Amino acid sequence: MAEGMTYSRRADGKMISSSQIGDVFTNWNPQGERWLFLSAHDDDIVAGIGVFFQAAIAEGVEVHAVITTDGSMGYCRLPQRYIISEVRRKEAEQSFGILKLPLERLHFLGFPDCNLNPYRGRRLVTKGDPTEIEGGSGLQNAFPYMLRKIRPTRVFLPTITDLHPDHRIVNEEMMISLFHAQGRIWPELGEPIEEIPAVYDYATYCDFPAPPQIRIEGPQSMLETKLEAILAYASQEQIGLLVDVQRDVGPIEYLREVAFNFYAPKQYADLFR
Repeated sequence: MAEGMTYSRRADGKMISSSQIGDVFTNWNPQGERWLFLSAHDDDIVAGIGVFFQAAIAEGVEVHAVITTDGSMGYCRLPQRYIISEVRRKEAEQSFGILKLPLERLHFLGFPDCNLNPYRGRRLVTKGDPTEIEGGSGLQNAFPYMLRKIRPTRVFLPTITDLHPDHRIVNEEMMISLFHAQGRIWPELGEPIEEIPAVYDYATYCDFPAPPQIRIEGPQSMLETKLEAILAYASQEQIGLLVDVQRDVGPIEYLREVAFNFYAPKQYADLFR
């Protein structure tokens, strides 16, 4: 159990606050929770929900982090232009280590930073493509593969309203990948998942499209660890401004639960009676 945590949820006009995470996250299974945190870039998760990420690990959840891009556009000095991906990978390993994530649960997909648009969907490729998995490429190849491999009970992804195109594309491609992952399509990517996991948005730079339902408040020590993990990205020279913002906010973060519903025509029947 994570010490010093308060989990709050708005539901049906009521507010629930508890130190017990299972009181706020529906269908909580203490022996079977497995979470996939998805990000466009290596520093998004710690910046957006670094306190909650620590809490999940402390609560005994099997946590995985999946980083979509290679960070190749994140250089701030010309000498870094052709080595920044390697630099940022090492920084990410250090940062997630500070957050206590076992490195075997840190997954790098290697898609080109700031150039995800050509990788929407799925296509077959010649082996040797750095984004190749089981003979295919594209975000709708990699995301179903990770879903079938990890088999998460909950997925956390960047909010759709973020101004960065990479964040929006990652959100959209994961949502359709949830549909693909539960079907029999593309068997080389693994066995279909039995159930669609619960889906949540987290915010990094921009507001949610609708008010969040969940608030997480942790102890000051978790904020300090979060800030230390942010500062591990030393190559990102603007990172100090983010630390100042996070310190001012304190150890408080928010999540928005996202409805993932298959089309059900009956729900509209009463509109025409």
